[in-house]
Amino acid sequence: MDDKPVFIDAFAGCGGLSLGLLRAGWSGLFAIEKDSFAFRTLKYNLVDQGSRHRYSWPAWLAQKPWTIETLVEEHREQLAALRGRVDLLAGGPPCQGFSSAGRRRIGDPRNQLVERYLEFVELVLPRIVLIENVRGITYDFVASERDSPRNFASELESRLRENYHVYSDTIRCSEFGVPQQRPRFFLVGILKGRMPQRLTASDAPFARLRSSRKSFLEKRGLGPVVTASQALSDLESKRAHWGPCPDTPGYQAIVAGRPRTYYQRLMRDNFDGAVPDTRLAKHRPHIVERFARIIAECKAAGRLNVQLSLAMRERYGINKMATRVLDPSKPAPTITSMPDDLLHYSEPRTLTVRENARLQTFPDWFAFQGKYTTGGERRAREVPRFTQVANAVPPLVAELWGEVLMGYAAKMRSQAAKDLAA
Repeated sequence: MDDKPVFIDAFAGCGGLSLGLLRAGWSGLFAIEKDSFAFRTLKYNLVDQGSRHRYSWPAWLAQKPWTIETLVEEHREQLAALRGRVDLLAGGPPCQGFSSAGRRRIGDPRNQLVERYLEFVELVLPRIVLIENVRGITYDFVASERDSPRNFASELESRLRENYHVYSDTIRCSEFGVPQQRPRFFLVGILKGRMPQRLTASDAPFARLRSSRKSFLEKRGLGPVVTASQALSDLESKRAHWGPCPDTPGYQAIVAGRPRTYYQRLMRDNFDGAVPDTRLAKHRPHIVERFARIIAECKAAGRLNVQLSLAMRERYGINKMATRVLDPSKPAPTITSMPDDLLHYSEPRTLTVRENARLQTFPDWFAFQGKYTTGGERRAREVPRFTQVANAVPPLVAELWGEVLMGYAAKMRSQAAKDLAA
């Protein structure tokens, strides 16, 4: 094992949580992700030779997509051997069944992955557990009038309390340097009997997270709030130019201009190559004209960052309720996996994968892999680039969590060494 504290990322997606923890100084053992596109992104950026931040990855585990069930079936012995040796099990089971942005279904099979996660926790018994999910996991589910409501967050906390001291809260990511509102539920479990003393209120995880926020952001040149234009202005057509898309013939892509803000310099992260994932959508002329009118009307009516009114949707023939125009002077609304949910604040178009990634705090060198979008029945089976970005934990928030949790891990390791020597 590494001298650094060690983590495993379960339901890792494209690697947003992993990236933040690695940047905070943790050592990644391995990640579990079943989707081939998302795993390709994680492997390309965080596993392959030449990656800026890399997993150590054990020889006994194939570097490929895994479901948590198959991993346990095929490698139970190796996983059991890790019991008590893993400092952190991180990751959030897929949230689509809980999300208020879609159809919340108590019977969504993805909700059952919470149970698989808990079984994995019991097998490996990490010192710390970190779970992220949408705020909707804290709401009661009612399948029908005959059924009692279920609250998955409460059930999750109750199960974990058998072995862990549990702390949970919902935070708004825009308060932590993310140029996006994005309310998210986090849960931290600390293994009972492994801390040298009981945590006081001021030393508990969420108190530490909030007390560390100011200095964490100041070290990165960030103020308390980052706006959409501070994140994206170097990608506007008046400061960048368009050229052939390098990975999709027949498409245009943005060739980024020089960074203009502290946030953009932070995202550029000393990367001097061509910024990837800037492919532009192919909007037909009448769509471009429609978007231009919508943007102008929303600005005039003071309706930026909010869903289009029913009257506007009827007038422009838009069926989707979620469509909105970015406000350049505020953090963006929570981004989704649908590319046409957000319109640019000054250009008649939807956002690129890179612009969504900027709103999620992914650095510009982090290149996404696989399809850009998917549709129809494939949406339930594939995780293309737009979805990878939307589903991720913002790496900046993950990095702050990494710094906070490292303090607990150090104390717990020290206590374990004392117990062993006694």
